[in-house]
Amino acid sequence: MSEQTPLVGQRGSGGPFVTLVTGTEGPRQRAPRPVVYGMALAQFGLFVALLAPVTVSLALKVQTLVPAADAAAATGGVLSAAAFVALIANPVIGRLSDLTLSRWGRRRPWMFGGAVGFVVALAIVALAPSVPVVLAGWALAQLTGNMILAPLLTTIADQVPEEQRASVSANVGVMQNLGILAAAYVASWFVSNMLLLFVLPAAFAFLTVALYCFILPDKPITKRPETGGWKVFVMTFWVNPLKHPDFAWVWISRFLVVLAMFLFITFRLFFLQKEVHLETGAAVGALTTGVLINTIALVVFAKIGGWLSDKTSNRKGFVIAATAIFAIGTALLAVTHDVPMFYVVEAVMGIGYGVYTAVDTALVVDVLPNPDDSAKDLGVLNIANALPQSLAGSVGAILLGLGGGTENYGALFWGAGIVAFLGAVTILPVRSVAQRHAEGHN
Repeated sequence: MSEQTPLVGQRGSGGPFVTLVTGTEGPRQRAPRPVVYGMALAQFGLFVALLAPVTVSLALKVQTLVPAADAAAATGGVLSAAAFVALIANPVIGRLSDLTLSRWGRRRPWMFGGAVGFVVALAIVALAPSVPVVLAGWALAQLTGNMILAPLLTTIADQVPEEQRASVSANVGVMQNLGILAAAYVASWFVSNMLLLFVLPAAFAFLTVALYCFILPDKPITKRPETGGWKVFVMTFWVNPLKHPDFAWVWISRFLVVLAMFLFITFRLFFLQKEVHLETGAAVGALTTGVLINTIALVVFAKIGGWLSDKTSNRKGFVIAATAIFAIGTALLAVTHDVPMFYVVEAVMGIGYGVYTAVDTALVVDVLPNPDDSAKDLGVLNIANALPQSLAGSVGAILLGLGGGTENYGALFWGAGIVAFLGAVTILPVRSVAQRHAEGHN
């Protein structure tokens, strides 16, 4: 099929739309391999740098600035406060990228500019002399990281047709966890060198994102769609749950699953130190091995789950089953007190989360209210990724404090397991692919 000229007009939903690749229905041809591989590599590079602090690096940095007894609370506070920046930045930047007029396209200017700022932000964190400066640097990292992430994930909707989405979307989960794995190894290599611990992953992210910007066929638009002013612009971040119930249920489910995940990730290092009784170096080593086990399970089952979902056109069943498995693994942490059992739990969680990330991302793209406003709607959905991160620190502190004290890890992980199980339940009302097609939806 030959390339089509970008168009601007009105579709039945009444909203502005822009067709960039194959007309009003989105891409129809399979995305070329350089785009798919470049997208995956950029995701990997970004996730290495963005998730390293969440997983290990910030905890190690904060432990150099405050007493050991205060480190968990201080780390949770930094992560929670800065996550609010991501909460706002992701949908706003996603919407702005939809409306961007540039000879370089809609997505590339944001990704490249964000990559430059991201290196600066993590350098500030690495050199920070106090927790407030760490917070300022990490907040800037959240802003610039989402300048990359929002348009990067939107290129799935821009470039990938429906029948290829689960397979390509599986890369998001795979690369996210490969990024966590790489971050854990970086932490073990540079545990005493804060500058390399933060700046080296940031530089790698810059290189991979810049490469994807070069590969990406990001078609420019010739006329900015009418937004109706700032009031209408702000209102576009509201998606009516009664009009779009599938999107609403998927949003709630994503919120719950991500909250459960970050209740684990935020306190994992401290859990190994307090409950498994490991010193810092041994805890980082156990964490690294656990992430390796988790990643192997995740990569294998993400690919299997994504492939089976595309072949069977079944999204719901896979998401529900995967979320239930993940919930079981999370709850098992409540009765884990040694390293071997910790590794078993990491494997179970990897299996569940691997299938979940592959198929749930495809389900999200399938139920977008307006595919032509994909970045805006994915930005709204990404609030369900960012908001739980901002709440995980405070919710975790409440659970850890149940019964007195600050180290009730049993309550923390039973609570996380219940939250994840509710994430499975909330997928039940979502209509199947066949139902949506029969009703004339994507």
